[in-house]
Amino acid sequence: MKLTFLGAAQEVTGSCYLVETAGARFLVECGLFQGGRETRIKNRDAFDFDPDTIDFVLLTHAHIDHSGLLPRLVSFGFKGPIYATAATCDLLAVMLPDSGHIQEKEAEWENARRHKTSRKSHADSAPLYTVMQAQASLKRLRPVEYGDEVNPAPGVRCRFRDAGHILGSSIIELWLDEAGKTLKLVFSGDLGQPGHPLVRDATPIEETDVLVVESTYGNRLHKSLHDTIEELVFAIQDTLKHRGGNVIIPAFAVGRTQDMLYLLADLTRQGRLPALDIYVDSPMATAATGITLKHLDLLDPDAHLLVDGQGNKKGQSRVHFVEDVEASQALNGARGKIIISASGMCDAGRIKHHLRYNLPLRESSVLIIGFQAAGTLGRRLVDGARMVRIFGVEVPVRARIFTIGGLSAHADQAGLLGWLGHFRAPPRQTFVVHGEAATANGFAAHIRDTLGWRAEAPVAGQTVAIDW
Repeated sequence: MKLTFLGAAQEVTGSCYLVETAGARFLVECGLFQGGRETRIKNRDAFDFDPDTIDFVLLTHAHIDHSGLLPRLVSFGFKGPIYATAATCDLLAVMLPDSGHIQEKEAEWENARRHKTSRKSHADSAPLYTVMQAQASLKRLRPVEYGDEVNPAPGVRCRFRDAGHILGSSIIELWLDEAGKTLKLVFSGDLGQPGHPLVRDATPIEETDVLVVESTYGNRLHKSLHDTIEELVFAIQDTLKHRGGNVIIPAFAVGRTQDMLYLLADLTRQGRLPALDIYVDSPMATAATGITLKHLDLLDPDAHLLVDGQGNKKGQSRVHFVEDVEASQALNGARGKIIISASGMCDAGRIKHHLRYNLPLRESSVLIIGFQAAGTLGRRLVDGARMVRIFGVEVPVRARIFTIGGLSAHADQAGLLGWLGHFRAPPRQTFVVHGEAATANGFAAHIRDTLGWRAEAPVAGQTVAIDW
């Protein structure tokens, strides 16, 4: 059996792994690279194989860095099924067309910029894929339920387990049968932090021959939930009550937005915060929230607070879902509001407009609540940039930047080690992925030192042969 690491190898985005056996050739994940300008080239050159030769795809969850190249895969000739949980399939029906829309708009902006800044004739840039191609890829989806065994090809069995990361997120267990022998692989996907609001904790796995595990926060510990809540309450109270500014929260439309609505509703219920005006300025986040409510059976029992928060009863925070562009633009003249908007890394979508308006304002605050990949606008803010470029304009950063890591949907080092601790015996080989180079290599070393396992952080393009 051969395993090739095509993405998320010593970096966080672009998750994609090629598995080849005597009888099957398939992908686990097919994610978009995100970050600086170099990711455009990486996304266009991502397929070091013929998509027509891939039998099927297994997908751990809906986030674009795990799913965002599926439309391109299908448009290049892939004709097989894509297996994912039912909730993930529902989310992809919203997220992939939205990603296609972003690809089209970015191509339009790039072409307009070229023609404006140069008199030379340029060939127009084409989008990575279109909305229509994204919609076509949805026809390949095959929903499965947690715990059900699927046989996507002869000699291949797989099962999806709850990863506790976002709605529908999965750990994938794989059994490969050949010549009377069985080899088991486990792909962790993105693992959630234990005790995180809304989602359930990740399912323990007890045995495998080969493990592919994420390491996004493998080099650090999150703040405790208590300290995180204290910082969140302070940031909101001080900004709204004492400074009179806005609280801007860049949040992934899937997962982070729903978590924030839950936390804000709960803090209002406890009396820690007054009734708030919360504006969710992302059509995709609005749709994702509706999908979340559809799948309440997959969430923690306390998730009913999210449902109760939609009623805008007296004494509760008022949640406004902003749909049209005009209403979104009108928020830029407002004060004393909480604005939750996508994208979570600040590199696309309506959040860029809100940052352009609020970053120069000393009375406003920006709350960073998720991982910010290298090269993104969000990462520059976290790293303390005093000036950033948005829509080609230099914008001074005078607003306060709060990095509230305890709300991350990813397990920290202790959470990852806790999940690994459920294995009854060491895997024959452990591959550490989905972490920046220093983090992935450091976590692999930590696994070797702490657990005594064989562990390494593969590089992009590396192929390993694993004996039966």
